[in-house]
Amino acid sequence: MTDRTYCIIGAGPCGLSLARAFRQAGVRYEQFERHSDVGGIWDTQNPGTPMYHSAHFVSSKTQSGFLGFPMPDDYPDYPSNRQILEYLRSFARTFGLYEGVRFGVSVRDVQPDGREWRVTFSDGQERTYAGVICATGTNWEPQVPTYPGTFTGEARHSVTYSHPDEFRGKRVLIVGAGNSGCDIACDAARNASAAFVSVRRGYHFIPKRVFGQPSDAFAAKGPHLPRTVERTVMQGLLKLVVGDLTRYGLPKPDHRLFESHPIVNDQLIHHLSHGDARIKPDIARFEGDEVVFRDGSRETIDLILYATGYTMNIPYARPYFEWRSERPDLYLTVFNRQHRNLFGLGYLETDAALYGMADWMSHMLTRYLQDQAQHPGETRPFDTLIRHDRTDLSGGPHVNSPRHAMYIEHRAYMQHLRTLCRRLGWSEPDTAALSTPVRPAAAPAATARGDLGVTA
Repeated sequence: MTDRTYCIIGAGPCGLSLARAFRQAGVRYEQFERHSDVGGIWDTQNPGTPMYHSAHFVSSKTQSGFLGFPMPDDYPDYPSNRQILEYLRSFARTFGLYEGVRFGVSVRDVQPDGREWRVTFSDGQERTYAGVICATGTNWEPQVPTYPGTFTGEARHSVTYSHPDEFRGKRVLIVGAGNSGCDIACDAARNASAAFVSVRRGYHFIPKRVFGQPSDAFAAKGPHLPRTVERTVMQGLLKLVVGDLTRYGLPKPDHRLFESHPIVNDQLIHHLSHGDARIKPDIARFEGDEVVFRDGSRETIDLILYATGYTMNIPYARPYFEWRSERPDLYLTVFNRQHRNLFGLGYLETDAALYGMADWMSHMLTRYLQDQAQHPGETRPFDTLIRHDRTDLSGGPHVNSPRHAMYIEHRAYMQHLRTLCRRLGWSEPDTAALSTPVRPAAAPAATARGDLGVTA
């Protein structure tokens, strides 16, 4: 390739995936991370991380690793946040990615500069790049709902939650029943003097283990059925394994299975069945230290924890992305439709583990940039696809909510990527090659700007 240099912002899982792809393809890059180490949200020392002590992977280890770099055999089926952090750092060490990261530097602003991009950093430096890849994650800006009245107890978002000891001796209300909300509700059930969970709608719960193996591993081994058939089979299976959850106070789902992101959790059902936690409807209003719910019931509460999600944002480059329901509208969730060589990586909602998908995204981005370098100044077929291809990758209808506005079903997504590779004459990711570390032939010469470019 040419000597053009690209800027990777962030050294979490997606940034690391791309760094490996760039290094192995010989793409010159500089990578910046505001924290002192790699790992993104999985590092509990990273200011602003939503990670909490009891957090584990929702997907199982055999389905969750990077391509060519499986998680260790001695990891449990569902690794803890500490094990995931060590896995990410082991990945970075194995593939020599640390040497390409400048730590302790954040990005203040990204601006177009002709056909290049000018990046302003927190240390005041400005650098110009052939392209910028934003990989700074999605769980940094909490969404906090508002309700009528005044609450005189303690109320905060789950991004501030760290350890179950915070619940001891308190009457706790968890607002929201996503996967994190259910995890935190289990902490409250075990440690609070009383635990309640406020939910607006019913959800489909999938147990973490089915027939003695992780549910996602079980699904991966089975035949890939049409969605309508798969839904019928899975609903029948869940009826046998999980049963009718309305008897625990949970609302009946107002949507079919797979039309919303399911909850992968069976501990909350355990606690509900033992009375350690209780389900409450949506909040109607506050009256001092009491929370009044929409069914007219009320509870005295000491602590409200809002597990109500996050707003996706790319604050340093927001004007240059199209936004739909507060999600960046990107082709294949990566390619900016309006601004050449400004990319996003990891800004998606999906039903599967991210790391393998991130490797595919990194591969497609790398091949695109290689194509640019080999045919400079030409309009390539992929450029037309970026601007105009609106293939539905959601896998079917979903509930009308911001979370599902840009939802990606991994099976539809992967099938589409493979079809694109064949159509464009691009190879697919080579897992065997990805497993082989590549070291720089020589350290790049430093310049007056303090370049940290890395080449294969």
